[in-house]
Order: sequence, then C-alpha cells, then structure tokens
Amino acid sequence: MQAIRSLIYTTLMALVTGVTGVIVILSALLPLTIKQRYVIPRTWGLFLTWLAGAICGLKYTVEGQENLPQEPFISLWKHSSTWDTFAQMFVVPPAAWLVKREVIWIPIVGWAVSTFNPIAINRSAGHSAVNQVIKQGRERLASGLGIVMYPEGTRVAPGETRRYGISGALLATQTGALVVPIAHNSGYYWRRRSIMKKAGTIRVVIGPPIDPKGMDPRELNAQVQQWIEAKIAEMVAQSGGKPD
Repeated sequence: MQAIRSLIYTTLMALVTGVTGVIVILSALLPLTIKQRYVIPRTWGLFLTWLAGAICGLKYTVEGQENLPQEPFISLWKHSSTWDTFAQMFVVPPAAWLVKREVIWIPIVGWAVSTFNPIAINRSAGHSAVNQVIKQGRERLASGLGIVMYPEGTRVAPGETRRYGISGALLATQTGALVVPIAHNSGYYWRRRSIMKKAGTIRVVIGPPIDPKGMDPRELNAQVQQWIEAKIAEMVAQSGGKPD
C-alpha cells in the first residue's frame, strides 16, 4: 500500500512541479522583484511537503527557527533527499540557490529556476567555480537575498557523509555573512533515487548562527560539518536507531 501511495505522490509531484514551472516563467514577465516572486516556490515547497503528509503519511517538524538571523545569511544544508529541496523554500527566507549549471538546462523546471538568479556553477571547473561562488554570492547577499548551499555537492545516503566543499565557508569569511547549519533526517524516509516514501516525521533542526569573523574557512567548514553530522546522529540515536 505504501508503494502505491508513493507512486501516486510521485506522479502528482511531477505534475505540480511542471505547472509551477510554467507559472514561474510567466511571472518573470511581470514587473516584480525576486523577493516578490518568491511566494511561488515557497508555496510549491509548502504544498508538496503537505501533500507528502496527506498521501504518504510523511510529515515534518522544524526546530530552531529562533536561530534565523534578520539579515541575509548563508544556510548550509545536509542534502540527502528530494524532500530537502522543497523544505529550503520555506524554512529560510528568500535566497539564491547554488546549483550545478546543468539544472538550468532542464526544460520548464530549469528555465524557471534560472529566473531566480541562482548561482549556477560548473562543478568540474575547480577553482574558477569557487571564485564564481564568491563573486556572485557577494552580489546576491548585497541585494538582500540569502544563500542556500549543499556543501556535500550531491545527495548522500543516510548515515553517510562526504567532504564538505569550502566555497560556502570562503564566502562567509570574505563577506562576514553569518552561517546557519541546517540538519535533517529526510534521507531515512525518502532515499535518493527511490520513489518509496516512508511514513513518519522528518525533523529539521536549524542550528545557531556562526559568526565567521576572524575564522579560517577550513575551521568554519569543519565546525559546520561537525554540527550537522552530530545532530543527525543524535536524531537517529533518540529514535532508537530508527528514523522515527
């Protein structure tokens, strides 16, 4: 039964995303700012997370919202599921997304993403990609947008991690923007490359903001990784080794 529910949800998710993409593209023709248009992806994220609860019994909680700074900041997220791409739209204020450039080539959806002025990088470009993040990230922060990054660069299986990329920490130390680590356990309910969505409650925990002033980027990066991975391990331990 859960497999059928998951298939129904996946089908509706694709349809909703396609329609939302068209709406976003049309909205880009209007004299609206990115912050004004951000209500569209925010609504998309809220609706699809609600729909996951209604169809698959996959609900969520968000803890630590008092940790969100008032000024534009850099949020560094664990990336273990498609679910977290929905959550980033409403857990943090309007932000520029760091994406691989191939994303914006996707018909409809990618074109829609491009209208929000993301930081689209060539991940094989090495140091020049890092320079692009610094340059464009500085511009986005100055315009009043936050920055959303997945420092691991790709979705990783639950219980696993990989080296965190340094670009977010570099951007923070060069601009003075606060860094907010965000941990969640969505990968235990919705695994990468799987249509199965398990019933349960995803926990999203927003960590205390880190002031990068005077910090070495590697030190900052290590602190973020340690906090995120420790928080996820704590979630698993509190659930007795199970996601819920």
